Amino acid sequence: MTTINSSEGIERLIRSDLASFGGYGASKSLKMLEDKTSVPMESIIKLDANENPYGCSPEASQALAAMTQINIYPDSGQLELRKMLADYTGVAMGHIVAGAGSDQLIDLILRLFLEPGDEVINLVPTFAMFRFFTELNGGTVIEVPRDENFAVNANIVKKAITKKTKLILLATPNNPTGTLVPREDIIKLLDTGLPMLVDEAYYEFSGQTVAPLIGQYKNLMVLRTFSKWAGLAGLRIGYGLFPIRIAEHLLRIKEPYCINAAALAAVRESLKDVDYLMDRVKAIILERGRLFSELKKIKCLKPFPSQANFILCSVLGGARQLQQELETRGILVRYFDEPQLRDCVRISVGRPEENDILFKTLNELEEELNDR
Repeated sequence: MTTINSSEGIERLIRSDLASFGGYGASKSLKMLEDKTSVPMESIIKLDANENPYGCSPEASQALAAMTQINIYPDSGQLELRKMLADYTGVAMGHIVAGAGSDQLIDLILRLFLEPGDEVINLVPTFAMFRFFTELNGGTVIEVPRDENFAVNANIVKKAITKKTKLILLATPNNPTGTLVPREDIIKLLDTGLPMLVDEAYYEFSGQTVAPLIGQYKNLMVLRTFSKWAGLAGLRIGYGLFPIRIAEHLLRIKEPYCINAAALAAVRESLKDVDYLMDRVKAIILERGRLFSELKKIKCLKPFPSQANFILCSVLGGARQLQQELETRGILVRYFDEPQLRDCVRISVGRPEENDILFKTLNELEEELNDR
């Protein structure tokens, strides 16, 4: 019988590749700020997580309030859900798999394809969960930088491909930059034959998709979510469009009941109320334009054009300081402590009245800076 030396502790048995794993820096919850700000919790303006400021469909809220039979497990095969998603996307249900947020599907895809040492091409800066799940699943991240305007150069990506490359990960519109990748560039990368994951979490805000190519390319996988456009971030519900054989594999390796009954009920009503939700999306897009115009007037900020529900801004004189100053005044924006983004903050599109407070606060901060 082998015993563990108490002086070394159980930690010596942790997987060596995870012993120093950095994790993911999620946005701050309001509860975390309760003792760190003098602003009442109900007055805090949350613009740091790309959430829908209008919330979900009223029909979804009513369905959640009226739920019964929560003691019964949901359908592991996702039959009703996949049929509804087929109607919404125009892609046959055999191509569709849903997950507890698109994060779970990223994890499943990487588990399906990666063996230790395999390489994944990641077009940085981009969604941090790509690196998170690649490393968690034993893969090696190969970073290909975007250009100064955060555009992707397909030819440079192709040069990064080696015999060890297993996947190309691509977000469009990209988070946190809001930039789109043209369809012709996506096709250039698909023509390499490598499995390619295209994350379209913000599709409803851009209107551009490669979903119609699912039947043409056997290496294309597309992710979507209900977190942004439908306001269901708290229920964790996403889905993917895959080659049929890949969908079959994913259905086998996913957790059996990964879509809970509440999420299913909310999606059911959301997809009946698409017109209402898309009116809200249009309002966010309109407000995004105003947000961009007003941010351009702030001398210390350089906003980048966005096709999502947020705007990335380069900050002259300290992005981290600006994020902290706004936080003390009850406005949350996102700061990224990584090389290509250390001079940037990301600001989600809020309601007009929330954005008005943001503009007023930014102008006050600029005046204070000028007076120093």
